[in-house]
Amino acid sequence: MNFEINYIGIPLAVMAILFILSMFKVLREYERGVIFMLGRFYKVKGPGLIIVVPIIQQIVRVDLRTVVMDVPTQDVISKDNVSVKVNAVVYFRVLDPEKSIIQVENFLEATSQLSQTTLRSVLGQHELDDMLSERDQLNGDVQNILDKQTDAWGIKVSNVEIKHVDLDESMIRAIAKQAEAERERRAKVIHAQGEFEASEKLLSAAQVLAKQEQALQLRYLQTLVEIASDKSSTIVFPMPIDLIGSLKK
Repeated sequence: MNFEINYIGIPLAVMAILFILSMFKVLREYERGVIFMLGRFYKVKGPGLIIVVPIIQQIVRVDLRTVVMDVPTQDVISKDNVSVKVNAVVYFRVLDPEKSIIQVENFLEATSQLSQTTLRSVLGQHELDDMLSERDQLNGDVQNILDKQTDAWGIKVSNVEIKHVDLDESMIRAIAKQAEAERERRAKVIHAQGEFEASEKLLSAAQVLAKQEQALQLRYLQTLVEIASDKSSTIVFPMPIDLIGSLKK
């Protein structure tokens, strides 16, 4: 009889020890435990050693570290009807463990889906040039919208970065032609501006020379000296009558 009692008592003692040990949970510094008592929210515990009564209480662990989530490539049609493929990365973290568990079924999946739809919606309101040249503004717009939408889930979206904007080969060639045409236009404008400024200077010089006869003569003689310095050829240059007349004086 004593043998039977001991035989039954040992398993019971082991089970009791395991039951007591299962009550103790250790949460890391970046973890929190959302405790439910008989199905109702009780409190948020952690970090460190906590006690959870089996059967009566249940624990859901929540990671508070920043999550780096890749947004899959999205097909976006810009405001000027250009089809592009865009992907991005979203940085967010849980600020309120209670809301992240109670208010949404799976906050990771919900944030991912919301990021995809928001990215398409925001970029679709802008032209292709804005997507390529104003990424900082677009990143800020997407981040602000996501942050407001996920606030009810206890999530803080800290940053959004658009990584790639991929275009079709035909569109790349069209953009290259447009850029080349723009460079040619600027070159022509600069050249025309230079010609205009040069003509103004020549006009001013002509007006000065016209007022001073001696200046015109000196310029004529200077030109002769410059031509004479080239000894590779012989140049016959007519002497203006006005210059001869002025020398006689």
